[in-house]
Amino acid sequence: MTGGFLVPYGLLAVVCGILLFLLESSVGQYTQEGFITSWRKMCPLAQGIGFGQLVISLCFFIYILIEAWALFYLVFSFRSQIPWASCENTWNTAHCAGLQTFNSSHVTANQTNITSAAIEFWEHRVLAMSGGIEELGSVRWELALCLLACWVVCYFSIWKGVRSSGKVAYFTATFPYVIWGPLPYVMLLILLIRGLTLPGAWEGIYFYLYPDLNQLSNLEVWIEAGSQIFFSYSLTIGTLNVLGSYNEYNNNCYKDCFWICLLNSGTSFVAGFVVFSVLGFMAQKQGVTVDNVAESGPGLAFIVYPQAAAMMPLPQFWSVCFFLMLILLSVDTHFVTVESVITSVTDLFPKLLRTQVRHEIFVLFVCSFFFLIHLILVTEGGIYVFQLIDYYGCTRACQDFMAVCQCLAMGWIFGEQKSLTN
Repeated sequence: MTGGFLVPYGLLAVVCGILLFLLESSVGQYTQEGFITSWRKMCPLAQGIGFGQLVISLCFFIYILIEAWALFYLVFSFRSQIPWASCENTWNTAHCAGLQTFNSSHVTANQTNITSAAIEFWEHRVLAMSGGIEELGSVRWELALCLLACWVVCYFSIWKGVRSSGKVAYFTATFPYVIWGPLPYVMLLILLIRGLTLPGAWEGIYFYLYPDLNQLSNLEVWIEAGSQIFFSYSLTIGTLNVLGSYNEYNNNCYKDCFWICLLNSGTSFVAGFVVFSVLGFMAQKQGVTVDNVAESGPGLAFIVYPQAAAMMPLPQFWSVCFFLMLILLSVDTHFVTVESVITSVTDLFPKLLRTQVRHEIFVLFVCSFFFLIHLILVTEGGIYVFQLIDYYGCTRACQDFMAVCQCLAMGWIFGEQKSLTN
């Protein structure tokens, strides 16, 4: 995310993100139904929106893989020597550069073929990436165990329904902020201070903040900004409808919408300074531009943040803090998405699924089925499948089309005057 990206991001957050957030949460609060039956209740002609959201939600299940990756990193964070800080490992190549190499004069601007130890740990140890999607290879049993653990936690978080998931949500959502107090923010602040003291950090910050106005004419930048807003705000996947349905009918959803969106975007903006300060440092040492240091996507959080933590005293402590916080927050996000799907399907077949025993069996079936399906994501070519679903199923055209359909259904079919009256 660069300066040329921040302008479209800010504009779309105001004119699109916040308004869609309010639309979806208020629809759920008004109908007191899941995202399938809520549209059937409000606008039968547009009930296909609910089924479209169901498909997108199922695609979003793949993000449990981020939780599995974080668990994998957490285990390695307890080692006396953090493996992504050095090149003394079996998976490292001759082009590997550890932290000691980065901080020495051995790395010059002419050495553009070097690779950081953090990148090699990610690509060769965690993912064991194959040559392409056509080479799936074998299942990585370590990641498969992490994936299994994540689905087991998900099941026992939601198997009793909203009552059980509410208790777990209280723990996972508040633990990093209430139990740890301000530790997540303190950690981000410390990482930022450490990043800003690194050589080349300000080049990264400049790349992050500089308003490249030429990029405003690039449609791809606007699409990427919209995709980021849709993802971070959880728009068009039905989660907001379901969460809104648990509110009181007269709840002030306007205030909730404003503060949640503000907190979401504000945290993302501050975290960008941490990321790009380290990217600037890595770019200077490798003699390349900032945009060539790390690609966008899930790998960024598993390369830049571990690299930054490894540069500080007590790197094990900071790595454990970061990945534990990431796991807790991703657990919350994942099982809320799964619970939203289960709630909506249950509302669709209330007589069949609303008994306690049948509900538990249905939850077990969903978790078991998707664990087996997601085993393809932990193969050697699984990252390519993940990127394919992420690019085409979870973002871009699908969510944009669904957002347009929601606005048309609410404004033209359901009716503007009726919306304002209710």
